[in-house]
Order: sequence, then C-alpha cells, then structure tokens
Amino acid sequence: MSQESSRSRPPFYTQIDVSQSAYPPTPAGRQEAEQTRLLREILAAQDRQNELLEELVNQLCGAQKQRANELMQWKQANPHLARSCRAAAEALSKVQAEFLQSLTAEINANYENLMDGEFMLNEFVDRFGPRMAHLNGLLQMLAQLSATPNPTGTPNAP
Repeated sequence: MSQESSRSRPPFYTQIDVSQSAYPPTPAGRQEAEQTRLLREILAAQDRQNELLEELVNQLCGAQKQRANELMQWKQANPHLARSCRAAAEALSKVQAEFLQSLTAEINANYENLMDGEFMLNEFVDRFGPRMAHLNGLLQMLAQLSATPNPTGTPNAP
C-alpha cells in the first residue's frame, strides 16, 4: 500500500534539459570569417570617412587661401586705406574698452536686479547686446583689413 500511495503522488524531481542551446553550434572557422568580414567592412567605412574629411579640409583650406589672397591683393592695391583701417581699429579698440568698462559697472551695480527680474535682464541685454555684437563685428573687419602680412604664411589672428 505504501508503494501504491507513492505512485499516485507526483515525483519530487523532474527531468530538466540542460543542453547549450536550441540552435546547432557554429563552427569556429565560420565565426572567425564573419568577424573578419565585419572588420573589413568597418575598415572600408573608415577609409571612406577619411577620404571625405580630406576633401572637406581641402575645400575649406582652398576657400581660406583664396580669401587671404584676395585680401592681400586689396591691401596692396589700397595701402593708404589699410593704414587707415589700422588706425581706426586701434581707436575703436579703445572705445570698446570704455564700453566694456561701463557694461561691467552696470552689471556690478545692478546684479541683484538682473538676477531677480526678467524685465531688467531683457532691458540690459537690449541695451548692451546689439552694441557689443556690432562693435565686435566692426573691430574684426577693421583688424582683417589692416593686418600686416605674416611671413610664416599663417593667417593673422585678429
């Protein structure tokens, strides 16, 4: 009777499938060939990217060299104007320094108001922002037009 009762109960242990996977394992040679193919594709893509970058650099350098040549020709054709641009750039640089002084004084005097009120900040930006942007643009233009040729062949920094 004890055997009959043990047969009617489910077994404590069941069978478990512990095989590696449902798919057949790939041969090592096939896997290496796939990796080699992928690496070759990556290398080809990198080579293409390098070619495109070289073309882009050549185009940008060509445009920059053309602009530098045109600027040099203009300076040679208008030496008196280039000297005038140099004097104007120096004078405008002093004006910019004074403008920056008044700007920083305004910021230091009204720091709390600028932090607390959006209206005050907008008024400040409207008052000083466009002037600063235009002043910087004018200074850059005058500096480029008045720059002396660099003997090393590299462009002058304004």
